[in-house]
Amino acid sequence: MTTKPLQLAIEEKVKTGQKAFIPYIMAGDGGLKAIRKQIFFLQQVGVTAIELGIPFTDPVADGPVIQDAGNRALKEGVNLKAILDEIEQFKKEVHVPLVIMSYLNPILAFGIEKFIAKCENVGIAGLIIPDLPIEEADIIQSKLTKSSIALVQLISLTSPIDRIERIAKTAEGFIYAVTVNGITGVRNEFGQSLDEHLHNLKEISDIPVLAGFGISTPEQVDELSTMADGVIVGSAIVKAFHEGKEESIKNLLPKVTVGE
Repeated sequence: MTTKPLQLAIEEKVKTGQKAFIPYIMAGDGGLKAIRKQIFFLQQVGVTAIELGIPFTDPVADGPVIQDAGNRALKEGVNLKAILDEIEQFKKEVHVPLVIMSYLNPILAFGIEKFIAKCENVGIAGLIIPDLPIEEADIIQSKLTKSSIALVQLISLTSPIDRIERIAKTAEGFIYAVTVNGITGVRNEFGQSLDEHLHNLKEISDIPVLAGFGISTPEQVDELSTMADGVIVGSAIVKAFHEGKEESIKNLLPKVTVGE
């Protein structure tokens, strides 16, 4: 099976002795034109890829910061089609992989085939669909076999080993290791079993393992980076952009190098 660009970008970062860093933004928070500005800023500071959240009325996995950002975007009239149309305007200037994080309903409303074709045209490298379980993933994955788009799978702390192995076999791009039981948002600490969980995932998976959910400080980024191939940071990034404190994002990039 051909390795897809999202996975290659992460592996290239790790090969240089660094850790992958994927920031999450709520696309359209601050208006459609903010998407370009935020992507270019993140690209310039050296992120590995960028996760673009699609605003949705019932974001079951999202904490208050991201929910509020989604509501602001919805009030601006932002939707999946508008976001993809906007990215299409500057796609040739984007040099890092873009990953769409959307709940399934907006994709179904768009039309699965039409959505995937649009993503390919825009240059989207990956999809994260948090309410699409592995048992139903084929409705998307079967349409991606000849595509360069990776369907990223999430694995929770409570997933049994047989399920983890099943998910790892079909996962593309990277394994999204959920580091907390619950929704996204700031956490003061992580469970003691997390180190063992991430170690087990890395043993089982043939593709990179990135930790996400609840990671919001430079210290947490560095701590989690020692356990995984990289991290995903959401709420802290969304908050920084909303408050006009973009420069603080630079402090979140991992300082840990491979082998530490």
